[in-house]
Amino acid sequence: MSQFNISIQPTNNENIVKFVANSFISRNNSYEFKNIDEAKPSPLAQELFYLPFVKTVYISQNFVAIEKYNIVDWSDVQEEVSAAISTYLNSGKEVITEATATKKVPVTVYAESTPNPTVVKFVANKQLVDGIYEFKNIEDATEAPLATALFGFPFVKEVFISANYVSIMKYNVVEWQEITMELREFITNYIAEGKIVLNDAILEQKTAQEKTFTKTTSKELSEFDKEIISILNEYVKPAVASDGGNIAFDSFNEDTKTVKVILQGACSGCPSSTVTLKNGIETMLKEMLHGKVMAVEAVNG
Repeated sequence: MSQFNISIQPTNNENIVKFVANSFISRNNSYEFKNIDEAKPSPLAQELFYLPFVKTVYISQNFVAIEKYNIVDWSDVQEEVSAAISTYLNSGKEVITEATATKKVPVTVYAESTPNPTVVKFVANKQLVDGIYEFKNIEDATEAPLATALFGFPFVKEVFISANYVSIMKYNVVEWQEITMELREFITNYIAEGKIVLNDAILEQKTAQEKTFTKTTSKELSEFDKEIISILNEYVKPAVASDGGNIAFDSFNEDTKTVKVILQGACSGCPSSTVTLKNGIETMLKEMLHGKVMAVEAVNG
């Protein structure tokens, strides 16, 4: 069994911090506990509730998120909590007791069209992953069994997995009405059988990348860059995610007043993405940043 390492990740809510492991701790379900009695199915959560500042405990996939009361600052206690979670996980004790009587909810998946005619979004009634994972080809998907399986279909060009959905880009050799039902049934059965969506190795890679990214960007990002990212995260990302894609900040050129972004999933290569960038995002940034931004370009769109 691999050694659990924990990294500390702040969230948009100053009272909630995520303690992210380099391996899965709960593969098929997510849990929320508001007090020690609710936490009976999880010995780990019960142990955490003995800390007087713990208000709510969330357990999902490879992380434990904790909401605290305002009696302490996270900067004073997060290292202690991280060490406690790490010690518990490495002891080999159960995170969720197998005897927990959790009703099996039937898996449902529905297909949703996106602004990109080559991409359809398959939405499940349960969370599949935490984070964003894009696979341009089968080589990219080595540690992603679901994506690898989907690349077994000759018409699948790219796979994008985030939250509770899978966006699939197809080659133009077939029409969606010929393959949508087949893909929907395949994904439904895959999830219902409890098969693995991502391997532990991909989480370790992601954690390492995030640490590198955080160290690099914290030095390189200006306050204005951070302001742009904040606007994209709050106003643009939710809408883009609902269309089965993602947008990420790449850079800002002060001389040309141009913001460059990276488009992923359904947004990548979408014919309407240029219109969205120009009429939507560009206009928003111009207005909210009072003319400090004059153009938005996609580096891959």
